[in-house]
Amino acid sequence: MLIAFALTPMGVEENVADYVADAVKIIRESGLRTRSDSMYTMVEGEWDEVMDVVKRATEAVAAKAPRVQLILKADLWPAMTNPLDGKIALLEQRITEVES
Repeated sequence: MLIAFALTPMGVEENVADYVADAVKIIRESGLRTRSDSMYTMVEGEWDEVMDVVKRATEAVAAKAPRVQLILKADLWPAMTNPLDGKIALLEQRITEVES
């Protein structure tokens, strides 16, 4: 399972780093494969372990912010091994084939 999620503290100042730092720490220490960019964090793993990380990260933000918005997108593709990198590798392969 691969999920992409974003946590947005609501009702706080524009700079949210102080509000999400604890959540990022939880995600990084989860032991799961993760990748973050400026808008989303992706987490790869089994349903229960991934959703546990999302829950704990959300609770960490909620402990500091009066309201939290969670955006979650999941890709359930059992045949895909290593979806965090595998999906991109598959795309790159197809691009190379089209260019040839």
